[in-house]
Amino acid sequence: MRISVVGCGYLGAVHAASMAELGHQVVGIDVDERKIGALNAARAPFYEPGFEDLLARTLATGRLRFSTDIADAAGAAVHFVCVGTPQKRGEYAADLRFVEAATESLLGVLAPGELVAGKSTVPVGTAGRLAELVADKVPGALLAWNPEFLREGFAVTDTLHPDRLVYGLPAGSDREVAERLLDEVYAPIVAAGTPKVVTDHATAEMVKTAANSFLATKISFINAMAELCEATGADVKQLADAIGYDDRIGRKFLNAGLGFGGGCLPKDIRAFMARAGELGADQALTFLREVDNINMRRRIRMVELAREVCDGSLLGKHIAVLGAAFKPDSDDIRDSPALNVAAQLQLQGADVRVTDPAAIDNARRLWPQLDYADTAEQAAASADAVLVLTEWRAYRELDPVAFGKVVASKRVLDGRNALDREAWTAAGWTYRALGRRAG
Repeated sequence: MRISVVGCGYLGAVHAASMAELGHQVVGIDVDERKIGALNAARAPFYEPGFEDLLARTLATGRLRFSTDIADAAGAAVHFVCVGTPQKRGEYAADLRFVEAATESLLGVLAPGELVAGKSTVPVGTAGRLAELVADKVPGALLAWNPEFLREGFAVTDTLHPDRLVYGLPAGSDREVAERLLDEVYAPIVAAGTPKVVTDHATAEMVKTAANSFLATKISFINAMAELCEATGADVKQLADAIGYDDRIGRKFLNAGLGFGGGCLPKDIRAFMARAGELGADQALTFLREVDNINMRRRIRMVELAREVCDGSLLGKHIAVLGAAFKPDSDDIRDSPALNVAAQLQLQGADVRVTDPAAIDNARRLWPQLDYADTAEQAAASADAVLVLTEWRAYRELDPVAFGKVVASKRVLDGRNALDREAWTAAGWTYRALGRRAG
């Protein structure tokens, strides 16, 4: 099958290469010439484990290519829209300019019987409006919504081996045509028995935002418990372990710490609230405002904790920040809690040095006022305190004895509850973490 993918950022590039891996003829379209040049040269424009190997492999087959010309999408049976939906400046609502522009660009090459399949995360009601546009401009062409559920760091696996497929399909006889086309796209995945939810446009749009809102709520819940643990002397990690044994709750996403960031959860819950307000159902999602507030308070608390361990003042103190990406196995620094904390520390007079295995170049571009180091040891040289703010494996596996030899003071703040507290305290470190007793 011939497929086009409009938008070759993180989502689109991974999707395009994965569809070629499934055996389809794929063209990825993007207006960014530098990005397209890198992709055609098998150079990933972002860090994602396994993606560059997949990219090189699928380009070598001749089934995958990238272009800046939307005309190259002509003749594809299915056109995936994979552009970003960032938060509007100064508002909670999603900015749909890129989704609208991508869909409109396809109208010039779209033919009757072809399917536009949106994968971008959009407010409910967007697909219905775009479907009317497509039907009006290209009678016989169809639009479906097929949300993505990628986790950064696992995007290739999540695309090729998803835990479910969701089809938001048009009504009437067009429904069967659209479903058949998507089934052909995902034939090996469907044949493997992957659960498939076939529904309407609105439900499919809500699946992604509802899922992200639930995960954000779970993270903020355990961080609210961390606040209580700090007030009572309880231990949030043991609390999470205990309640996580209840299979109705589960242990995943119950890791207390610095909270969530990135390009999805923060802006998606805010856009969800904004859309609910537009629909007159804002009271249904008022709890998400507190979810957001709890999440942001964790960053403030980490700065306060750093001040506490530095004897009440950050002025002139050398602080090592291990981690810049919003999560490990990614170079994504969008709404990064780690960089937010680093910047706050610097504003309060600390000498801050940041390191990260993958995100340093991105961090330098966005936060040039911070100092950076290539390794954890360089960042921590003569440090008065070390903050672990992104739980990269390299940081989780640091030898506290050897690492203690490079710092000025053995004080570590575990912003992700990722370290072995007993091992670090045994090596002479003062250990502090959000929601846990001092060690």
